[in-house]
Amino acid sequence: MAKPFVFINVAVTADGKMDTIERKGAAISSASDKARVDRLRADSDAVMVGGRTLLDEDPKLTVKSEALRAERVSRGLSPDPIKVGIVTRAELRPASNFLTSGGARKVIFTTEKTSKLQVEFLREQGVEVFIHPTPRVDLVKALNSLGELGVNRLMVEGGGTLNFELLRLGLVDELTMYIAPMIFGGAAAPTPAAGTGLVRSDAIPLRLAGSQVLEDGGVVLQYLLR
Repeated sequence: MAKPFVFINVAVTADGKMDTIERKGAAISSASDKARVDRLRADSDAVMVGGRTLLDEDPKLTVKSEALRAERVSRGLSPDPIKVGIVTRAELRPASNFLTSGGARKVIFTTEKTSKLQVEFLREQGVEVFIHPTPRVDLVKALNSLGELGVNRLMVEGGGTLNFELLRLGLVDELTMYIAPMIFGGAAAPTPAAGTGLVRSDAIPLRLAGSQVLEDGGVVLQYLLR
C-alpha cells in the first residue's frame, strides 16, 4: 500500500515564527487564511499533528464551515477528516478536543512509553491506537498504516518537530506556508521545522509552485518537494 500524498500547512510570521515565546498557540492566521485552511482540511482524508501540538495546544482538527461539512457528506464522507496524533507518550486528557470535538475517526500512533491503562482508556474512547516498539513513532510505518486505512491525502498541521522529521525522511510532497504581516521575535519561539537541524550541504530543496497575496497583506507560498 502506497503512502498518502503528504502536505504540510503552516502559518508563520514574517520572521518565521509559528508562535510567541509563550508557546500558547498565538493567533497568526487571518480570517481569509483560516477559510483557506478549512478548505484544505475538507479536501483531506486525514489531518495529522505531533505530540506537543496535540497535548499542549489541544486542537479540534475539525472542518468549521457547515457548507464544507455538507459537501463532504454529499461525497459519502464523514463531516470531518480522520484525526491523527503522533505522540511518544499519549497522555491525553479525557476532555481533550481530539477526543471530544466532532465525530471523526481518531487514530493515535504512539510507543510503549504510553501506559497500558492509557491505551485502554483511548481505545474505550473509540481511538485506534498503534503502538510502535521504538523510542519514537516510526513515521514511515505510520504513513503506511494510514495508507492501509484508506488515507490518500494527508494534511500535516505541525508542530515543528514532526514537520522536520517528515521532511528529513523525504516523506513530504508539498509545503504550503502562510506568511503573516507581523513580527514575534524571540530566539526560543518555535519555527516550522525544529528537530536536530541540517548542515547547508544537506538542506532540503523546495520548488516554488505558486504564490498568492491575500487581502490582509499576508502571502501564501506553495512549494513542491518531488
